[in-house]
Amino acid sequence: MYSIKITPRTFHFQHPAGTSRGIYTERKSWMLEMTNDDLPGRKGIGECAPLPELSCDDIPEYEKTLRAVCDRFEQEGAIDYPMMRPYPSMLFGLETALLNLQSGSDILFDNDFSRGKVGITINGLVWMGDYDTMLRRIEEKLQQGFHCIKLKIGAIEFEKELDMVKRIRERFSHHEVQLRVDANGGFTFDEALYKLELLAQYAIHSIEQPIKAKQWGYMAELCRESPLPIALDEELIGINIPEMKAHVLNIIKPAYIVLKPSLHGGMKGVREWVDIANRQGIRSWITSALESNVGLNAVAQLAADIYGTSGIMPQGLGTGQLFTDNIPMRLEVKGEKLYIKR
Repeated sequence: MYSIKITPRTFHFQHPAGTSRGIYTERKSWMLEMTNDDLPGRKGIGECAPLPELSCDDIPEYEKTLRAVCDRFEQEGAIDYPMMRPYPSMLFGLETALLNLQSGSDILFDNDFSRGKVGITINGLVWMGDYDTMLRRIEEKLQQGFHCIKLKIGAIEFEKELDMVKRIRERFSHHEVQLRVDANGGFTFDEALYKLELLAQYAIHSIEQPIKAKQWGYMAELCRESPLPIALDEELIGINIPEMKAHVLNIIKPAYIVLKPSLHGGMKGVREWVDIANRQGIRSWITSALESNVGLNAVAQLAADIYGTSGIMPQGLGTGQLFTDNIPMRLEVKGEKLYIKR
């Protein structure tokens, strides 16, 4: 018989994490501890971490709903996926805890990454800040050996953000450093194409979510007209039925989708998105959603399980050093790769 204990946990950022939606200084998670009478001495740990004002299951009385979800799992002994579709962060925590309990170790998926044999290439994430701060952070990432840099944009004047991109391109060609930008829906439709044309001068790999979500017609037009590839992120939140996933991708036709298990349907939902996107010729990568190391470990192993470990696109998994009070795990970033130490 299964039993699940829920423990709220607040993590604190080492530095304020800025996006066009606001600045994060702390992160609330609910940790699940799962046991089973048939597996004495074992416990499985999972993390439920909805993003405020973004997750489709960022709801009042989150913990009360999570308790009800866990009670149902305890009674049925299995995850009720149709019932769990509206609660992706809860589903991800349950999936992680169950895999952890079943394996008896932190190896959730058996592959070369989880066994510590190879690393996963990741992007170097540069948060929003003032001009000098962002330039310094870019320089730090380049010195650390990252060949893929992701810039959060939209917090300062666009001309200054363009200047930062220009400075990188004056030093490194697109063959040497891949540049991704994430607007988090910060552009209006009327200004978006003009800004995309300016960014395209500097061989940008892609831009995530240039305008706010739920404007499918506008986003489809941008994807048709944009001189640089567009990736969907927030656009996918709350779309949990496979038929609707195929429908929205068919309408908008992005170049890429960016997937977070906590936002996009847990592990099962992410696999659905990847399969549907592949059938439409749309590529994808996976990122964490500011979880602690518990969630990051699960996201990274899932990415290795879905894409393999050889020649995959840089993943968004460089968030393990965000918090002053993170949960210790065997995750380690060396250069531009994330490893599990063994």
